[in-house]
Amino acid sequence: MNLYDYAIPDSGERFDTLLAEKNVEIVRIVSSDTLEKKEYWQEEDEWVVLLEGSALLEINGEEKPLGRGEMLFIPARTPHRVLRTERGTLWLAVHIHTPSP
Repeated sequence: MNLYDYAIPDSGERFDTLLAEKNVEIVRIVSSDTLEKKEYWQEEDEWVVLLEGSALLEINGEEKPLGRGEMLFIPARTPHRVLRTERGTLWLAVHIHTPSP
């Protein structure tokens, strides 16, 4: 598999799980420039890096622009949403799940 071998969706985002092992999940996200207005609220921590393109996120009510190579950590249970992306924006997201006791 090649990280850069993907199709850009006509609308929304495409999520491909690249690795799911123990308490870590690595997901490739490819964004179109037409997004649905969806708020995310996750039980796990998430670290994202923008590999290509640009995006504007809203995290806990605050806007955060991201450009190529920029990274962001989103703690568990933090409301966030993607407000805008450039067509073909490529993300790598690492979800860190809390291990069960």
